[in-house]
Amino acid sequence: MPIWKRNLYVCWFGLFVSSIGMSQIAPVLPLYIQHLGIHSSASIAQFSGLAFGITYIISAIFSPVWGKAADKYGRKPMLLRASLGMAIVIFSMGFASNVYVLLGLRLLQGIITGYGTACTALIATQTDKQHAGWALGTLSTASISGSLLGPTIGGFIGENVGLPDVFYITGALLLVSFLTTALFVKESFTRQDKKILSFKEIWPTIPEKSLTIVMLVTFFVLSLALYSIEPIMTVYVSQISQNSNHIALIAGITFSVSGLANIIAAPRLGKLSDKIGAQKVILAALVVAGVIFIPQAFVTHPWQLIGLRFLFGLAAAGLMPSVNVLIKKVTPDALTGRVFGFAMSAGYLGVFGGAVLGGQVAAHLGTRYVFFSTSALLLLNAVWVYFTVYKKLSRSAGKLPS
Repeated sequence: MPIWKRNLYVCWFGLFVSSIGMSQIAPVLPLYIQHLGIHSSASIAQFSGLAFGITYIISAIFSPVWGKAADKYGRKPMLLRASLGMAIVIFSMGFASNVYVLLGLRLLQGIITGYGTACTALIATQTDKQHAGWALGTLSTASISGSLLGPTIGGFIGENVGLPDVFYITGALLLVSFLTTALFVKESFTRQDKKILSFKEIWPTIPEKSLTIVMLVTFFVLSLALYSIEPIMTVYVSQISQNSNHIALIAGITFSVSGLANIIAAPRLGKLSDKIGAQKVILAALVVAGVIFIPQAFVTHPWQLIGLRFLFGLAAAGLMPSVNVLIKKVTPDALTGRVFGFAMSAGYLGVFGGAVLGGQVAAHLGTRYVFFSTSALLLLNAVWVYFTVYKKLSRSAGKLPS
């Protein structure tokens, strides 16, 4: 087996587990905060929102920092640092004595993260051009599916095993990821003794600045679309459900089914982007995803919503690998870690922004308008991509400066 493919499979497992670690806390958070001694409904809601959001905000800040470190010291050391650090921190959450210790550990988790940035940079720089789309598409399934399946996995463990065990099991899996990374990931990295330039200093050296900006924004919009319905999912399912039993379970399935679709479609669409051009896949995926959001506002039964969310997951699966392929093409290898670090920051901000957008739109306009507003953002992004990326690459036959 080629080294890059073995590294891909190891990174996939680690990124899947780390994404679960980031997201699995969502459904058990209010219960765990209550378990830690907070009993006021208002206080539980306040601490839950803070504990969930703080990790993503801090991760957005530190992802470029770890991306820079990956360019300087190598990607494997960053994988080992992130997996071991997150294993210890998440395992420790099961021993939290009060809500403030939990908040501190969630903040520390945001600082330590960087596994996804290092994984993407490692695979992007090791994989040959012919397999880049497939490899990055496969890797993207780990991040999205782990994030979307995490709440369901966390809820299942919390309900059937115990709340602290959610953190113990996730921490143990991350420790396994650390060990497999240490044993099986191989990287030939030559450290550069010269000074590592700041992003402000290296920005002029990036050949396609406008395309890079469009791809970062697209990454943000995709993450926002994936998570805009999270705060309203349970409420929306209860509104359209004819049976009040198992609302939480149905809501978890509805949210996570997009992750299943992503696992199925992302490698295939990544391979398709290698053949026909990543810009074509991105444009088509944005349009289809934007259109699919509209009928979700008119469903009358949860299973209709689940079917549409599955179709959305199939469309969204074409975005992340294609975005990564274009970023790889226009970014020099020496800067890959930092640029992918900014892409990961855009994704984390999208997760946080999606949760905020969904909650605020639902509160002021109504639940169904969350789907309309998200659809509008995806379609506007598609128009921007068409004029700034698709037409430009079509005129140049998809060729970009290396």
